[in-house]
Amino acid sequence: MSAVALPAALAEVLARGDIWRGDTLASLPASAIPSGHAELDAELPGGGWPRGNLTEILIDRSGLGEMSLLLPALARLSAEGGWLALVAPPWLPHAPAWAAAGLALDRLVVVQAGKQAAWCCEQLLACGGFAGLLVWPEAGIGAQALRRLQVAAEGQATFTCLWRPLTQAVVPSPAPLRLTLAASDNGLSVQILKRRGRPAARPLNLSLPRPGRSLRALAGPSLSLATARGPAAAAVA
Repeated sequence: MSAVALPAALAEVLARGDIWRGDTLASLPASAIPSGHAELDAELPGGGWPRGNLTEILIDRSGLGEMSLLLPALARLSAEGGWLALVAPPWLPHAPAWAAAGLALDRLVVVQAGKQAAWCCEQLLACGGFAGLLVWPEAGIGAQALRRLQVAAEGQATFTCLWRPLTQAVVPSPAPLRLTLAASDNGLSVQILKRRGRPAARPLNLSLPRPGRSLRALAGPSLSLATARGPAAAAVA
C-alpha cells in the first residue's frame, strides 16, 4: 500500500465503531440508547447505553436508587414498542413507579431463574425478541458463563445489563462497559471502570430521584420488597 493511500485507508478503519484511537472514545451512535443523563452520555462510548454488548453495573447493596439510572433508557425502549425482561430480580418491579416512568407493563417479562439466570439470558437473547434485558445472577456467575453471555449479546439489538456485587470489580470481565454505583448526597456516584476508549478521569455525581423522597410516583420504590422472592414473583406486582 502506498504512503498516499495509507492515511485514507486508516481513516476508513478508524471510522468503524468497534475500532478507536487510544485517546478517544469508541463511537457507536447507531447502537447507543440515550441514558437520559447528559453528563453520563458524554462519558459513554456512542453517547449512551450500548446495544449488542454486555454492560455490567456493580453495587455493594440494593436500594441506592439504582433503577432510577436505567428507567429513562428503559422507558425509551418501551415507547418504541420493545419488550423488556428482568431475569432473577431481587424484588418485583413496583408497577406504579415503572408505569409512571413510561414503561408498558404488558411488555415487561419477569423471569425467576435461580441458578440458571445466565442460561435464561442466553435463550432470551437468542430469540431476538427483547429490546432490554436486565439480569441479577442469584448465585454469582463464572468466567465461562460471562464469556458466553457476552458472545450471546454481541450483534443483538438488545441493551443487556448485568448487575453484580461490587466485590467483583477487581475480577476481569469480558464486558466492554463496567460501572460501579454508590450513594451520594443528591443521587448516585457513578464510576466507569471500563469502557472502549480512554479511561474515565473521575466519578460522576448524578442528581437522581431517590425512593422515598420527591417524585414518589416516579421514583419509588422501583422494586417492591414486600414481594421479594415469593411465589407471586413470576408476575409484575
